[in-house]
Amino acid sequence: MGVTQDLSFVQLISHASVLVQLVMGLLLLVSLMSWWYIFLKMFAIRDEARLTAEFEEAFWHNQNLNELYKYANSSSLREQGALERIFAAGFAEFLKLKKQQGVDADAVTEGSRRAMRATYQREMDRLESHLAFLASVGSVSPYVGLFGTVWGIMNAFRGLANVGQATLAHVAPGIAEALVATAMGLFAAIPAVLAYNRYAHDINRLSTRFDSFTEEFSNVLQRQP
Repeated sequence: MGVTQDLSFVQLISHASVLVQLVMGLLLLVSLMSWWYIFLKMFAIRDEARLTAEFEEAFWHNQNLNELYKYANSSSLREQGALERIFAAGFAEFLKLKKQQGVDADAVTEGSRRAMRATYQREMDRLESHLAFLASVGSVSPYVGLFGTVWGIMNAFRGLANVGQATLAHVAPGIAEALVATAMGLFAAIPAVLAYNRYAHDINRLSTRFDSFTEEFSNVLQRQP
C-alpha cells in the first residue's frame, strides 16, 4: 500500500523536481489552450461550411444578382459567411466599375475578380487562425515532455550516488516522476496533431469551393450586359 501511494499520479507530480514541475505546468497550460482552439475551430469551420452551402444554393437558384447583393448587405440582421462576403465584394466592385465611363468589359471583370481575391485572402486568413498554434503544440510538446523526462531521470540517478546499495525501490519513484512529463507531452500533442490535420483538410475543401465560386461568378459577370 505504501508503494502504491508513493507512485500515485498526484504524489509523482508533487514529489518531482522544480524544473520537471515547471515542464508539467507548461504542458498542462498548452494542452488547455489547444483544446480551447480545437473546439473554437470546430464550431467555426462547421458554421462556415453550413453558410457556404446555404449561399451556394441561394446563388444558383436565384440569378437576380441585385437581389442577392441586397440580401448580402442585410448581414447586420443575420450571420454572414465567407462566400457571401466574397460575392458582395466582387459585385460591389462590378457595379462601381460599370458606372465609370471608358472602362471595357474585360477591365470590369478583372477588377471584380481582384476584389473577390482580396476578400478571399482575408477570409482564408481568418479561417486558418490558430492552426499554426496547434501545429506547434503537436510538434514541440513531445520534446518538451522528453526534456522533463531526461532531467528527472538524471536527478534520479544522481540520487543513487548517496545510496550504498541501489535497488529498484530507490530508482523507481524518480523514473516514474520523470515519465509523467513524457505522458503529458503526448497528451498535449496527439489531440493537437489530429485536430490540425482534420481542420487543415476541411479548410482546404472550403478554399477549393471559394476558388471555384470566384471563377464561376466571374464568368457570370462577364455575361452581364
